[in-house]
Amino acid sequence: MIHARKQKHTAVPRENVRPQIATTLQAPVLVLNASYEPINICGARRALVLVLKGVAKTEEEQGATLHAARVRMPMPSVIRLLEYRRIPHQTRALSRKNILLRDRNSCQYCGVVLPAGELTLDHVIPRSRGGLSTWENLVACCHSCNRRKGNQLLHELQDMKLLREPRPFTLHTSRHIMRMIGHSDQKWRKYLYY
Repeated sequence: MIHARKQKHTAVPRENVRPQIATTLQAPVLVLNASYEPINICGARRALVLVLKGVAKTEEEQGATLHAARVRMPMPSVIRLLEYRRIPHQTRALSRKNILLRDRNSCQYCGVVLPAGELTLDHVIPRSRGGLSTWENLVACCHSCNRRKGNQLLHELQDMKLLREPRPFTLHTSRHIMRMIGHSDQKWRKYLYY
C-alpha cells in the first residue's frame, strides 16, 4: 500500500486518508528539459514514475512524502529530464482539454469561471453554417451562454460578444499557463523566467 504524508505530522481521520493521497498524487509538477527549460506540467503520479524509471530527477520537493513497503520518497514539485528532448515547434493537439486550458476554464462570452465538467465548447461560427473545429473557431462556453447563442452568428445577437479572440495554443500560451499555475508554488519561480 502506498501512503503520501505531509512531513509535519498531523492526526488525520482514517476516512480522510484516501482523498488526501489522491489529491497529493494529482498535484501539478513542473517538467524541465535536461537544459532546465520548462516544457510541460504533469501530475505528481506521472512525475514519480519518471523519477523511479530513472528518466528524470527531482529538482524541488512538495513537502509530502510517499511511503511504500520498501521505499520512502519525497513527492516532487519540479523534475528535470536526464536526457535532452527535442521539442518540435508546433501547437498542441486540438482537444477539449487544451481549449479549456487555453481559455482558463472561463466562458468566453460572460467570463464566468467553472470546473471543466460544467463547461461546453462552442463553435463561434456554428458547424451548421460552415464553421470548422479549429483553434480559431472553438471557445469554452457555459451552458447558459451556449443555449442563448444557439445556431446564430455573433453579429446576429445584440448582447453577446467574445471577451477574447480565440487563438491557437502555442508554446508561448503553454509557458503563460505554467507561470499562472506556478504562482501557487514558489519553487517553480526560478525555472519560469519571471
